Amino acid sequence: MAREDGADGVELDVHRTIDGELVVFHDAAVEDFGVLAQAPFARIRGAFPWLPTLAEVLDECIGLLVNIEIKNSPPDADFDPDEGVAHAVVELLRARGGDDVIVSSFNFPSIERVHALDPSVPTGYLTGLQVTPIDAIVAAVAGGHRAVHPFFGMLADEGAATVVEAAHVRGIAVNTWTVNEPTEIARLAAAGVDAVVTDVPAEARAALTG
Repeated sequence: MAREDGADGVELDVHRTIDGELVVFHDAAVEDFGVLAQAPFARIRGAFPWLPTLAEVLDECIGLLVNIEIKNSPPDADFDPDEGVAHAVVELLRARGGDDVIVSSFNFPSIERVHALDPSVPTGYLTGLQVTPIDAIVAAVAGGHRAVHPFFGMLADEGAATVVEAAHVRGIAVNTWTVNEPTEIARLAAAGVDAVVTDVPAEARAALTG
């Protein structure tokens, strides 16, 4: 549907099952089932045939950019300080080859691990209200990451252009989330952001081309 609506890519969240499969789902747990990381993939697939693996999504999204978000913050039900998801994502991308991806996370150590394992995999620092976009840019530059992904509410008014300029002079892209209002999409595009994550790609496309 994203492709049909004119999206350039998709954003998704990835978790690892107890037997090492990477699955795509927003939350660490599924209601009335439990934490995905505590279950084998066969049980998950049996209960939820619609819940895809990362490999299946990458196959479906050939020709699109895929923003793979690693969910691995300390408060998460499946938090793993050993960064098993980061390792598994890098292994999968190496085995496949050729996927157009960027790996992002709110958990800075997760993208640090991805970059350490394979610097050729683009990484982005995903931030909300706790980290300013400028601080995120400084951290991204120091870590060798390609982008910052600030919450769009942190890019208000003239501040958006200032952040974009600060990022671009350092070779860092600015990909902001989740922007659904056409006027906001147009405003951020005018400020020079490199990408907007949105739930309404058809409306976003119209806002960008209209």
